[in-house]
Amino acid sequence: MICRAVLALLAIVFVASGAVAQEITLRFQHFVSPNSANPKYFIEPWAKKVEEESGGRIKIEIYPFMQLGGKAPSQYDLIRDGVIDGGWVIPGYQPGRVPEAEALELPFMVTKNAEEASRAAWSFTEKHLMDDFRDVHLIAAHLHGRGVVHKKGTPIEKLEDFAGLKLRGPSRPATALLKKLGATPVGMPVPAFPEALSKGIVDGGVIPWEIAPSLKLDQLTDSHTEVAGDYSLYNLYFIWAMNKAKYDSLPDDLKAVIDANSGLETSAFAGRAHDVGDVEGLEIIAAAGNNIVTLSNDETVRIRTLAEEVTAEWIAEAEAKGLDGTGLVADVEAAVEGARGTAAAN
Repeated sequence: MICRAVLALLAIVFVASGAVAQEITLRFQHFVSPNSANPKYFIEPWAKKVEEESGGRIKIEIYPFMQLGGKAPSQYDLIRDGVIDGGWVIPGYQPGRVPEAEALELPFMVTKNAEEASRAAWSFTEKHLMDDFRDVHLIAAHLHGRGVVHKKGTPIEKLEDFAGLKLRGPSRPATALLKKLGATPVGMPVPAFPEALSKGIVDGGVIPWEIAPSLKLDQLTDSHTEVAGDYSLYNLYFIWAMNKAKYDSLPDDLKAVIDANSGLETSAFAGRAHDVGDVEGLEIIAAAGNNIVTLSNDETVRIRTLAEEVTAEWIAEAEAKGLDGTGLVADVEAAVEGARGTAAAN
């Protein structure tokens, strides 16, 4: 009888300890190659860090190319509805859903340094966008690095060279800028860009250096142009988020692990991944022998003048919708200056 009692007690202890140590698997997905900068230098390391800090109790599975289903523009809904546990989202793929976020994407609004820009993005998000994302659990908000024009044929070297080109744009602010420059903008998510190039649907498009090689732009395009100076031609806003109910279901100590890998520094981590990728992407493009051009200061000023018109028109449109367009732009500028000041202090 004593032996049976001891065995029963041991069984209870074993089951209880097993429950405490139970592994929780989280399935996250994104829409690009696992070899592109954000998955390689942010998503995968972030997942590994969370796993290690949880003592192995959290296991994170990463699925590239939307392998769990859906299309890139529907990613936010997939997370919100619990189809996936988390993922990488471009809110601008659903125009009008988070209109205030477009202030971060306006031309020449943020620096080419993605780590700095991403610190600004998180600060702006905390101030203005948390309510927009209330039905998911937000982990990070960030921007990519410097925006570049990639095209077939001869490079863009002056403003007039944009005339008549069909160029891919990722967001409303980007397509507004392309139209202002004289191009015909074609809005599309990044996974569709290579096929559109190969079929001649577009002549080129805007995209950062870091993702160009994984899209084979070293083969599909011949020339690459960026503006002079410290500020990016355009940018794109991203979030890294998980299903709210899934987060809420975690025990407090595992929530604390997620929380410790969220926020300002995690957003900077994501931006830094793009900076590393930009260096590598530019090197690959250069090694392919493609024509790489940085516009002169004078041509950049001409483009920036038109970009200011895009911003003014966006402010007017935002204010017609009841938003404080002027204040939103001013807050982005303040966040960018704050991030630059932090970088200088470090």
